[in-house]
Amino acid sequence: MNAEATNPSATGRRRGRPRIDLRRLGRAALLGPAGRDRIPDAIGHVADAHRAHHPDADLAVLRRAYELAESSHRGQFRKSGEPYITHPLAVTLILAELGAETTTLTASLLHDTVEDTELTLDQVREQFGDEVAYLVDGVTKLEKVDYGAAAEPETFRKMLVATGNDVRVMSIKLADRLHNMRTLGVMRPEKQARIAKVTRDVLIPLAERLGVQALKTELEDLVFAILHPAEYERTRALIAENATAGDALETVADDLRAVLREAGIQAEVLVRPRHFVSVHRVSLKRGDLRGTDFGRLLVLVGEDADCYAVLGELHTCFTPVISEFKDFIAAPKFNLYQSLHTAVAAPDGAVAEVLIRTHQMHRVAEAGVVALGNPYAAAPADGPDAAADDGERVDPTRPGWLSRLLDWQQSAPDPDTFWTSLRADLAQDGEITVFLPDGGTLALPAGATCVDAAYEQYGAVAHACVGARVNGRLATLGTVLHDGDTVQPLLAEEAGSGPSPDWLEHARTPTARIAIDHWLTTHPHDADAPAADPRPPASVVTGRQPTANAVVDAPHTGVRLAGCCTPVPPDTVTGFAVRGGAVTVHRAECPAVRRMESLGRQPVTVRWSGAAPCRVTLVAESFGRPRLLADLTEAIATAGAAIVSATVEPPSEQRVRHTYTLQLPDATGLPALMRAMRDVPGVYDVSRAQHPASAH
Repeated sequence: MNAEATNPSATGRRRGRPRIDLRRLGRAALLGPAGRDRIPDAIGHVADAHRAHHPDADLAVLRRAYELAESSHRGQFRKSGEPYITHPLAVTLILAELGAETTTLTASLLHDTVEDTELTLDQVREQFGDEVAYLVDGVTKLEKVDYGAAAEPETFRKMLVATGNDVRVMSIKLADRLHNMRTLGVMRPEKQARIAKVTRDVLIPLAERLGVQALKTELEDLVFAILHPAEYERTRALIAENATAGDALETVADDLRAVLREAGIQAEVLVRPRHFVSVHRVSLKRGDLRGTDFGRLLVLVGEDADCYAVLGELHTCFTPVISEFKDFIAAPKFNLYQSLHTAVAAPDGAVAEVLIRTHQMHRVAEAGVVALGNPYAAAPADGPDAAADDGERVDPTRPGWLSRLLDWQQSAPDPDTFWTSLRADLAQDGEITVFLPDGGTLALPAGATCVDAAYEQYGAVAHACVGARVNGRLATLGTVLHDGDTVQPLLAEEAGSGPSPDWLEHARTPTARIAIDHWLTTHPHDADAPAADPRPPASVVTGRQPTANAVVDAPHTGVRLAGCCTPVPPDTVTGFAVRGGAVTVHRAECPAVRRMESLGRQPVTVRWSGAAPCRVTLVAESFGRPRLLADLTEAIATAGAAIVSATVEPPSEQRVRHTYTLQLPDATGLPALMRAMRDVPGVYDVSRAQHPASAH
């Protein structure tokens, strides 16, 4: 599938600008560099977009960077047949349209040269300075490392480190991935799907956290087209059938313009069509769509106070839908986003959503950290914000979540731990700030507990934690913290026995999970394996394995099925002895197996003794809609499974995660059960649960 050709909602086209013709860029590139006194034709669009945001920008450096990149890549071609130079040109154009400053654009033009050509980093430094060389080096470390699924964890570990030192590195990487996703049609379908899944799981959440909504929304549409072609095609047809739907919003916009003129408020009122994934989510939420559901109104004003003035007129002259009101100006999102959100109802019941923000807020909402320019431009060479002696930088645009990831990734013992923890952290919806008694603060993900606060504050010393005070009152370690709470972890005066496996049930941050699990692993005689499931061992036969060929059968050994990977027949399984002579059984591919083997733990041969009832935990990822829970429950019951427990996480951007612990009469029915759950409308993925604390 050519994702580019099937996605008419891409960023440039949504804003009324035609997509730049890569073939035309390619022909211009083949003609070679232009004369000394003018910008080469191939980067004319880049220059125009850059000057639109930075009228006084010096374009000479861009001309020199283009000429060097073009000569370095000359003779190289992409799989699509275009000259390779069209790729860095397209990436640079994306960033220029977002308002990136000149240094970022220069590095973007050169971002593949050091990896793919004979140009060296020292040559880049000599011609363009340390800053450009630093960015090119950061992006180079992320390029050409993706040799397959096994390489992805280490690839993204490097990405995170590079991003933490300079967020502009990630800006270039996101634009690079966007252009590659636009031209993914030349790849085999299975490779398209693999790249799309990584984009969905990691890069889109990173774009969200960096506030680069313009890139995030187009990436979402491209991933949607590849991973869910049937639902994408239905959404595309729905949009095509309602090509005049914007007229309904234009009518509301005209009425609002008249109200604001009469009130003397200078404002620009625009109709913003929804992108494909947004239309899909709204259709799941509201069922049949009206004309106003295909877009939103955007009101742009000059000052913060004008936003509230517009809100007052809107709620006075129209019927507000109070439940839709959110103030992200007084309380900005963790990714710098600011806006007022509200909705008004027409007499016929149609609802029009309205976003109110200043022009500067709009710039940041679309471009996020890209709109902040060079975060180091004003830092004095010998001031507190200067680069540290060890090459590390202090980035004023780095949000708290990114600092946390950088801290714990250094403690992750292997790439699999990093990968699992990264995905879990990116799935968190926002962050909270809690206060310490000494006046300090901790930034934690939403849903964090006292356990997380203890490890965030004390590191491994938190093994001695015995409780906490929250807002002055004694609280258990599993107490969930809220934004603005004051928390004081309490430590034992003398070293105790260390953390309990139960702590893993309360840990939400990778920092806490990794530290607790490391202690449990290195003290196997002081605690049972984490998250073990104390079910009867009737369906498993075990045997000690002193050597590769010698197996001893001890069928009466106590058996626990590990909660980290929830093995069921006919999974290939292996086991490890724990305190008391019992054996904890894992799926053979469970990351915990590799971790324990690397620590010298002796595996135990285990096998299934025959068909028997089993318990399994499944996670259903879905778009929110009415009756979804009822339909999923019905599908589970129809498949013959009993629900032991179920949890539904709060919706995040209309996405909902359901976790079910189910009892099956026979494990052979598990594939059919998972298929039945995936067939429920709105469900886009069903997977076996893997406990984040034990996935190492």
